[in-house]
Amino acid sequence: MSGSGTADGVSGPGFLAGQIERELIGAVGESNVSRDPADLQAQASDWSWVSKYLTYKDLTVPAADFAVRPETTEEVERIVQIASDYRIPVVPRGGGSGTQGGTFAPYGGIALDLGRMNRIIDIDEDSLVVTAEAGLEGPVLEEELNKKGLTLAHYPGSYHLGATLGGYVAARGSGVVSTKYGKAEDQVLQVEAVVPPGKTINTLRVPSHAAGPDLLQTLVGSEGTLGVITKLSMRLDPLPEARGFLSFSFPDIFAGIEAARLIMTNRLRPAVIRLYDEADSRKLQDWVGTPFTGTLMVIMCDGTQDLVDYETKAITTLAEKASGTSLGPDVGRTWWEGKYEPYAKGKLPAPPQMYGTFDTVARFSDLGRIYRAKKEAIETQFAAEGARYTAHFSHWFPWGGMIYDRFYVDNPPADPAEAIALHDRLWDVGVKASLDNGGALNEHHGVGLKLGRFMRPQYGHGFDLMRGIKDAWDPDGIMNPGKLGFGPPRGQRL
Repeated sequence: MSGSGTADGVSGPGFLAGQIERELIGAVGESNVSRDPADLQAQASDWSWVSKYLTYKDLTVPAADFAVRPETTEEVERIVQIASDYRIPVVPRGGGSGTQGGTFAPYGGIALDLGRMNRIIDIDEDSLVVTAEAGLEGPVLEEELNKKGLTLAHYPGSYHLGATLGGYVAARGSGVVSTKYGKAEDQVLQVEAVVPPGKTINTLRVPSHAAGPDLLQTLVGSEGTLGVITKLSMRLDPLPEARGFLSFSFPDIFAGIEAARLIMTNRLRPAVIRLYDEADSRKLQDWVGTPFTGTLMVIMCDGTQDLVDYETKAITTLAEKASGTSLGPDVGRTWWEGKYEPYAKGKLPAPPQMYGTFDTVARFSDLGRIYRAKKEAIETQFAAEGARYTAHFSHWFPWGGMIYDRFYVDNPPADPAEAIALHDRLWDVGVKASLDNGGALNEHHGVGLKLGRFMRPQYGHGFDLMRGIKDAWDPDGIMNPGKLGFGPPRGQRL
């Protein structure tokens, strides 16, 4: 209904908007409903390049008609009921730290801000499980857990940018130590969610069972397109007794990939393996203070002192087998202490510079080929635009790893339409190179609006099954429409 109102809000199409507003106020109170354009823009904005670029150009981000801030699951139920009654979109928002346009509201509707739902409900120290509301920010929870000698070992780059528990799970997020402790999808045990037309469901109390298909992992990664996650139970871990640091230089990125493969396939489990190509190694030197050594790998192992001693020794042997040269523990420790520096104010890329982060995930057998293909595609096909490609490898699995790779164009076109078109072409070329060489769309940033067009090429006929699930859960298509490639609300066109 975006753009359908009238100035007086008393007659014509504006009357309906006024009616909806009054019902929303009845649900959450007048102070928690806003139609102020500044509030709506704040709700729609995220950390995507397009969002930052539109703001830089004094242009508007696609925004909702109402910003609503519930405090309880019951209030979320009522909001979704109102949205279902009027068949208007609901766009959930956590901390707004996403990078894929997931908070954009191209079809208007309700921006549902979960920031007031930020309570810790229970810390089960016997089972090492925390239950909390979806709008709770990670650092706030971590401070309370650390007092008990515990941690939710999930430290994403967005950790200090407002990332919330619900956002962790809704986008299948990864943290710095995911190589050992898993992604958010591995740490979540149970969720409560409100689904259309305003019903609350709870997944089973445990994630491992033989009681049919799993509702939990259907909601994980759904980015608000199936319902609104309101409460979560997450696995905890004890704070480690000790940490050990390693660092190595390699002749090239491919030798570094081989070292990581040897570490993971020998079933060692360091908390961190970060491998930087020459361009990203140079940036790391500028931002964190590590020495430039060409291709750089930093490693952190944690746990008991005996475990750390065993793993660091075994990893050193394998890294040297892959032509690595030890740089000692200090480089790794410097990296750990400065790991959030690349996200500090003034260090993240910003418009007018153009940039985009792919974060491709693949098997070990495909990683080197993907890196080579994407670097060549970006720097060759967009040579006239001066495009650059850099990469590091951040998260590792027993079967492969992910490439946190990024393109830069320092002097994009001044015209916004031309600039956004160039941005999209760079994404087209980079994603095609990934998919053609065995990669998956991404590992932890999610899909949002930006990458929705790639879902069908990635999944083939499987995407039709996903659409079937979406249609069954959300027959009117009101839940975060336009995201994950699911298209507009039912019956609505551009």
